[in-house]
Amino acid sequence: MKKVNKDSTVDVDYEGRTDDGKLFDTSKLDLAKKEGIFHEEREYAPLHATLGQGMLIKGFEEGLIGMEEGQEKTINIKAQDAYGEKRPELLKSFPKDPEKDKDLKEGMVVIVNIQERQVPAQVIEVSDNITLDFNHPLAGKDLIFNLKVLKIEE
Repeated sequence: MKKVNKDSTVDVDYEGRTDDGKLFDTSKLDLAKKEGIFHEEREYAPLHATLGQGMLIKGFEEGLIGMEEGQEKTINIKAQDAYGEKRPELLKSFPKDPEKDKDLKEGMVVIVNIQERQVPAQVIEVSDNITLDFNHPLAGKDLIFNLKVLKIEE
């Protein structure tokens, strides 16, 4: 039986949860709807990826290696092998512009233009200053993935 190796191309069904059990991503439409994370603009389909090309987080890729077609397993990924630890230097404060920033609320995700790139950030605090967190939303979190290898291409 074929096994996933470090440069295989695979189709994988998955569900990703934080270590408190909250679903944050899945390839399964019915599960996304059931758990309230469904996004209409997104296509729900098995992940098609080639390992070894930086397309996947390290722990996800490592968890796939050695799996066989049809095999299912649950993997636990530490933060450093997922989206990394939270980096305090990625918290930035700016003076609040009373006109431009009047609708900002804590918890919102905003898009900021930095050196001609659009970068998402979460609003952490709104006072005389606006504090934004440019860390990935899953930075600092251990993750749990349920995986099912559907197809392996060599």
